[in-house]
Amino acid sequence: MPHIATTNPATGQVLKTYEAMSTEQLDGAIERTDLAFQQLRETTVDQRARWMHAAADLLDAERDEIARIMTTEMGKTYAAAQAEVTKCATAARFYADKAPAFLADEPADAAAVKATRAFIRYQPIGVVLAVMPWNFPLWQVMRFAAPALMAGNTGLLKHASNVPQTALLLEDVFRRAGFPEGAFTTVLVGSDAVDRILSDPRVRAATLTGSEPAGRSIAQIAGRELKKTVLELGGSDPFVVMPSADVDRAAEVATTARCQNNGQSCIAAKRFIVHTDVFDAFAEKFAANMAALRVGDPMDPDTDVGPLASERGRDEVHAQVRDAVDNGATVLCGGERPTGDGWFYPPTVVTDLTPQMRMWSEEVFGPVAGLFRVSSYEEAIAVANGTSFGLGSNAWTRDPAEQERFATDLDAGNVFINGMTTSYPELPFGGVKNSGYGRELSALGMREFCNTKTVWVGEGAASAGAGAHAE
Repeated sequence: MPHIATTNPATGQVLKTYEAMSTEQLDGAIERTDLAFQQLRETTVDQRARWMHAAADLLDAERDEIARIMTTEMGKTYAAAQAEVTKCATAARFYADKAPAFLADEPADAAAVKATRAFIRYQPIGVVLAVMPWNFPLWQVMRFAAPALMAGNTGLLKHASNVPQTALLLEDVFRRAGFPEGAFTTVLVGSDAVDRILSDPRVRAATLTGSEPAGRSIAQIAGRELKKTVLELGGSDPFVVMPSADVDRAAEVATTARCQNNGQSCIAAKRFIVHTDVFDAFAEKFAANMAALRVGDPMDPDTDVGPLASERGRDEVHAQVRDAVDNGATVLCGGERPTGDGWFYPPTVVTDLTPQMRMWSEEVFGPVAGLFRVSSYEEAIAVANGTSFGLGSNAWTRDPAEQERFATDLDAGNVFINGMTTSYPELPFGGVKNSGYGRELSALGMREFCNTKTVWVGEGAASAGAGAHAE
């Protein structure tokens, strides 16, 4: 059987291996998760909230050890990993506290529908499969798991094969917090097992964060099986800087926005679209900021950028940069693949891009920024929207009229003005176009995997009245 391994991307050393589950073991895991749903659906939201608060407390208490595991599995800096654990605890508490309101019966206009009472009830649908990526190995899972479990669903996690320890520890956290055995189950399997899992009648829905091909595959299976999906498939987010912007602040935030998580974030700014009036000033400051970042051991507190998660990922990033250079682009900083152990890549800024270059339209999943010069608002919007993706977006302007226009005109699921795109439990998160569909987080994220049930109550069999129309 294939093996699933933790490989430290800072050294290339394999630290721990796991045997993939057999077909029989996988079937048993699905069965346990389904049985747990039959139990969890009968609990009260208050009981689930107590368990979720306990999970948050465990995350806080064990933050440093969990962060160390994440850093050694996928290379994010230790400080970023610690912050990720804290963010997960915050989200767990948010859903524990907000679930009673999010799941409360929603009254409708009973008189308008000729009823004595009419309302909407939100109820769980069953086992939800989560196919999750390695780049935020705890947060990506928690933003699905917390609302799903609080709604009364159970979760079946097929995590990326390079972060098995993170996957198993989260299962352990929910178990120790008090959730029924099997309520959140990690399955150590390869991607070839996803079809079998999602085709199982005990699994009622799926959520995926990953690549376009992975999203198309999940959607195809779910369509065949008539099951609900939520897909978040990455982005090539624009970061637009207009003449009225605070250029110094924009260049500072741009550096963080591009290199957060070592440049491996779906909502990292990737295409920097700058008005010609401030282009030179922004480019100079941005390139200087990027070049000043320290690349190195992710456990070192002085490190700004750690390694990419895999050798293959680094090779792909470098290939995209070389393609641009070979076709006439200019590198303002970085752009050279380092030698030695680990899968490091320097923060890089590339300009003079043209549509013939891969970087013009492709997502670059590493600390590499593409810089575009535009001469008007209209051109900025055309370049920003001129991609198949539509996840996050940033616009920098102090002009109120431009702010309103950007909020409407940017073709994305998220628009952040004068700030860096990020995710909050309080706000819905998701994309349009090839970035996927559906929403995570907020009340919408909880209700994605609920049966939104209409309840109509009349006084008697004929209470709907003569002439009422049924669908």
